[in-house]
Amino acid sequence: MKQIFDKLSFDMSEMTTKRYSTSFSMGISFLQKEIQKPIYSIYGFVRFADEIVDSFHGFDKAYLLSDFKRQTYEAIDNGISLNPILNSFQWAVNHYDIPRELIDTFLDSMEMDLDKSIYDKVNYEKYILGSAEVVGLMCLKVFVHGDQKEYEKLTYYAMKLGSAFQKINFLRDLKDDYQELGRTYFPNVDMKNFNDQVKKTIEEDIAVEFQIGYEGIKMLPKNSRFGVYMAYTYYYKLFQKIKSTHPEKILVSRIRIPNNKKYSLLFTSYLKHNLNLI
Repeated sequence: MKQIFDKLSFDMSEMTTKRYSTSFSMGISFLQKEIQKPIYSIYGFVRFADEIVDSFHGFDKAYLLSDFKRQTYEAIDNGISLNPILNSFQWAVNHYDIPRELIDTFLDSMEMDLDKSIYDKVNYEKYILGSAEVVGLMCLKVFVHGDQKEYEKLTYYAMKLGSAFQKINFLRDLKDDYQELGRTYFPNVDMKNFNDQVKKTIEEDIAVEFQIGYEGIKMLPKNSRFGVYMAYTYYYKLFQKIKSTHPEKILVSRIRIPNNKKYSLLFTSYLKHNLNLI
């Protein structure tokens, strides 16, 4: 029965999320049950595309990404795919009416990673739009259950939160992006002269977007608010740790939040949410 294959597809998306990101998995687990499945489906899709351009060295990445893109649109149009990740993603897209242009923009940003190594301001903003902001909008479509008025009201906030998360990822992954992949996302930044002032300028930009994103979290429907707040809390803690870390250390090591600290964040976040303190 097709239901068995669909269940397998959703399980694969969930397993992919948990294997690649404990922090996002934790946040998703605190969304209400009925919206966990589509969010896992979106994350699985995003993760597979990202892995093609970041990890599949020695293979024809351009071909793999092009084929993945073709399979994605076929899955959406046909309502099925033999690729379990794409099968679960097409269900989320069709069920929640996720706009095709969001998917286009995301895949365009993945294509940018095939060729670009140094980003100017225009391409930096274009990349963040595709790799983070529209992913936030895909999730927002699920959170508001197709309510277009609510979606439009929260669009700006979701984009800013996604942008803040991505820029923190850039800082966290500076070592791998620069030394292993040869990428410099931050425009007009010479990694050989990455100092306190450069770092502070980037952090000030992130802080503004974080505050805007937080205001949006408070307006989310109750079924998604705590899960998104959990992700926000984790990233805020990571941001604080990065801010207190010397630039030279960021260039040679990946900043992390230990699992025991994540569970502590969970407990305090749960109390704040239940006491309406967020």
